Amino acid sequence: MTAADKARPARASWPLRMRQCISFVAKEPILSVLVVALAALQWRHPQAWGELPHLVDWPTVTTLAGLLILTKAVELSGFLMWLAHRVVHRVHSERALAFLLIGLAAVLSMLVTNDVALFVVVPLVLSLNRLTPLPIKRLTIFAALSVNAGSILTPLGNPQNLFLWQTSGVSFGRFVLALAPLCAVLMAMLYGLAACTFAGRPLDLSRDAPTERVDRAYAATAALLFVAFVLLADSHHPGIGLAGIALGFLVWRRDAVLKIDWVLLLVFVLMFIVLRSVAALPPIRETIATFELGKPLSAYLSAAVLSQGISNVPAAIMLAEFTKDWRALAFGVSVGGFGIAIGSLANLIAVRLARERGIWLGFHLVSIPFWVIGGALGAWLLTLR
Repeated sequence: MTAADKARPARASWPLRMRQCISFVAKEPILSVLVVALAALQWRHPQAWGELPHLVDWPTVTTLAGLLILTKAVELSGFLMWLAHRVVHRVHSERALAFLLIGLAAVLSMLVTNDVALFVVVPLVLSLNRLTPLPIKRLTIFAALSVNAGSILTPLGNPQNLFLWQTSGVSFGRFVLALAPLCAVLMAMLYGLAACTFAGRPLDLSRDAPTERVDRAYAATAALLFVAFVLLADSHHPGIGLAGIALGFLVWRRDAVLKIDWVLLLVFVLMFIVLRSVAALPPIRETIATFELGKPLSAYLSAAVLSQGISNVPAAIMLAEFTKDWRALAFGVSVGGFGIAIGSLANLIAVRLARERGIWLGFHLVSIPFWVIGGALGAWLLTLR
């Protein structure tokens, strides 16, 4: 074999590698951007690699890992899909179905995060569409809006709440009380909008029935451990809880550990490293200092607007370096989940699951006005404290 023959397979493999690289970036764009950003920071402003782990808020990452394991266990037990089918079994109109799905998505997002709630509600809508024609685009859009609104209420609802709860040091109950007014206002807006958007035409879902059996032992164990883990996290001992549930499930039902979203955990770790490194740069500190984030309204508006460019989780992590007003930040990043789709990862997940052509335009026609009005109401609520 000549040298040219040996070189030919290597040259032929380059297009394949490029396609694989492009496919990975398209599949995990946030992770790819964070890796490139970290490489650029280390090139321009190098830090000792051993110092980078100190930038990570490990209690938040630990709590997120525990919740991912427990919510995966609940999902794998079949309970969530069984519950969803039971909830919608007796609806009689398109509007009633929309109301039920909005409520179901919101409640689930308060308990098992907004992303997990979408993985239940959107597939449910798609399966019900096989029984009777449904407005898939509108229902998907409202599902995304409802998990963003509902998840505001609890520290477990979304990653930014989890981070702010852990770093603020407040109790679970105090966090819920602080965010309840904003959650209530946004949910009321959502139901009012749904009443005007969905028709009252009758639907026949009588043939629908639960298609999955529930593993009761799996679901009950996950529910009990869920309560225990939240209590441990509330008392600032998430590491003990994570060690216990991880070891227990690895021995009993290892799929609850092995099938969690490991990429999300890695993304969270890199977010802390990259965003805190960026926030420490003198030009960035000087620029953000001009925003007067010590004032609640300034912190709120900065969070709501910045979320539109970098999503609400990174916005919370970055701005927390400049203000200790966790309530204003929580209000801001919560409202920031609406507007442009990138404001919340849940929006991207919902659209991706639906796979409906033209849904992006429809989403923004609803979400951007919702962000503007919700933002104004959120600012008003913030001034009432």
